[in-house]
Amino acid sequence: MGKFDTIGTNISVKDCNLFYDDFHALKNVSMEIDENKVTAFIGPSGCGKSTFIRIFNRMNDLVDGCRITGEIKVGGHDIYEKGVDVTNLRKNVGMVFQKPNPFPMSIYDNIAFAPRTVGIKKKAELDVIIERSLKQAGLWKETKDRLRASAMGLSGGQQQRLCIARTLAAEPKIVLMDEPTSALDPISTGTIEELVSELKKKYTIVIVTHNMQQAGRISDKTAFFLMGEVVEYAKTTKIFQNPNDKRTDNYINGRFG
Repeated sequence: MGKFDTIGTNISVKDCNLFYDDFHALKNVSMEIDENKVTAFIGPSGCGKSTFIRIFNRMNDLVDGCRITGEIKVGGHDIYEKGVDVTNLRKNVGMVFQKPNPFPMSIYDNIAFAPRTVGIKKKAELDVIIERSLKQAGLWKETKDRLRASAMGLSGGQQQRLCIARTLAAEPKIVLMDEPTSALDPISTGTIEELVSELKKKYTIVIVTHNMQQAGRISDKTAFFLMGEVVEYAKTTKIFQNPNDKRTDNYINGRFG
């Protein structure tokens, strides 16, 4: 068992700076992210919000020339200290991407993928995990009679919910979502939003969204990013109704961005 299996689910960031070679992409970001809440990151394209969310499960490790300074803690543990088991970290800090990315295999095997990688092989155990994960993702009724069919045959919205189920099958503590509904129609988007509101009872959720209305509907707190900096971070109602910074007000009301 890795240290991240027994952690709390809050995230603490102090004086985070991120560089891609000479480009200073994130500048002195500090933030406390509460557990069992939905925290939204908003801001114009290229402002650093997707870069920031990928710090929490060290996805930026995969980018050549990326350098990070500052302190990033998940559940009280510094996730960039020497000797951290990154695989274990990513098991506990799952990620859902912008475009649905199901594996080209059956619905069942998509969700069984993570449990199998940690040694769960018995069909009875896998069956329980798959049913639970699909129910959590609101997809069980639509798929229970076609679990052996290819995941590629699902609609876009169903595929995204499958990817959420696949993430949940690893039993994470935190779920990161990078614009999870931007490729979906309004009905599928509404389904995912309802799902997010339900999932926060069990998980800490951080979501990047270009859709400000979405942030307003589903998040408890919102951070507004601009040019690699956090301009303002507060309760969502405060950000949308009475922001402290004129730049936040301008962005929220469509005056730039």
